[in-house]
Amino acid sequence: MVREDGKRNFALRESSGEETSVFSGNTPRQAALKAARRLEPGSSEEDAERVELQLREKGTDKVHIYEGWAWEQTAPDDKPDWMPGEITEANVSKQGIDHLEE
Repeated sequence: MVREDGKRNFALRESSGEETSVFSGNTPRQAALKAARRLEPGSSEEDAERVELQLREKGTDKVHIYEGWAWEQTAPDDKPDWMPGEITEANVSKQGIDHLEE
């Protein structure tokens, strides 16, 4: 279901099937990156724990499956004044799409 601004809503699904949060984005990957930034960050990208993220596109039966991870990183030198010295970076890798049979 596409909003007026072109963004779509994706509900984060737990393994139990419960939908706990909603993330919006133009693409499923954009919403998955937002969800991944909320994961517990590792000390580096290599040390970050990989977690499966399932995002159901609202208004459809599609569940986009990603592997996501987050890590702490020093902010760039040209950062704005409000940005902290350590920031959380994230990345995701698409694993596939499932369809719900409800």
